[in-house]
Amino acid sequence: MPSPSASLAYPRLDLGAAFEQFDLEMNRRGFISHQVLPIFDTPLQANAYPIIPIEQMLQNRELLRAPGASYSRGKWTFKSDGYACQEYGTEEPVDDREAAMYRTMFDAESVATMRALEALLNGAEQRAVSLLTDTNVITQTAAASVAWSTPATATPITDFNTARNAVWASTGIWVNAIVMSRNKFNHLRECAQIIDRIKSNANYKVLNGEITEAMLATAFDVDRIIVSGAAKNTAKEGQTATVASTWTDSNVLVCRVATTNDVREPCIGRTFHWAEDGSQPLGQVEMYRDESIRSNVIRVRHDVVEKVMYAKAGYLITGA
Repeated sequence: MPSPSASLAYPRLDLGAAFEQFDLEMNRRGFISHQVLPIFDTPLQANAYPIIPIEQMLQNRELLRAPGASYSRGKWTFKSDGYACQEYGTEEPVDDREAAMYRTMFDAESVATMRALEALLNGAEQRAVSLLTDTNVITQTAAASVAWSTPATATPITDFNTARNAVWASTGIWVNAIVMSRNKFNHLRECAQIIDRIKSNANYKVLNGEITEAMLATAFDVDRIIVSGAAKNTAKEGQTATVASTWTDSNVLVCRVATTNDVREPCIGRTFHWAEDGSQPLGQVEMYRDESIRSNVIRVRHDVVEKVMYAKAGYLITGA
């Protein structure tokens, strides 16, 4: 007898508690893709959007009007770029017999949901990091003067000033965020130049271990320090795990992150999300029955694409 069609899948709203729990865990562990590339909900799976060239926004024009004369009128053009959301998803079968055997130890459906969410959002994180650390995409880049892991002589504030000024010179906008790995954040907390700057700002004794992200943001004069704490397993399936930081430790991104939901705002980029097919930005949880393996199958999916919109709104410090 044929198994029921997977098209009979239905949303599992009752697993929302597990989802919310994972969402909090995701923030605690330092998933940062949607902080750097905020979600932009779009009614179309694929479309073009306008990119206003920076030179057009900064264009000088004649403003003086003589009596009886017309006012000057702006003449500007825009470029078009495009996006095409793609569906990503994964499934976790919950075997009837195993669910019954271990029901006093854990809720198998909740565990399956969190495992699927982990896989889905880890994939999104890795796509975003790969895009944002690609020097073929973010072409403004320079090596740190001294590796930031050398606390006595490293000059991260000087390196940052170079990056900040380069972004301003090419766009006329000021950066508002610095993105780095947790390991690089820990290096900065030991850096003499950082400690001296914070001490001079705070006017009191500062212990290395007490330096927070907010204190670093003040030292660099940006709105946010975005620290990636997520990890990935670089080994192939079935092999011994090789754990590495998802965000490359040696790269630091200085950038302008979106502050509004206006797609025309100059910023490093966004995550386009298409909901028409039932997708949710952080994953739609569904379930269907597969009698061929006597299992309820938990599916998590979303329809997204990560997009760098203004590459010049970012600058990569390498070898940091």
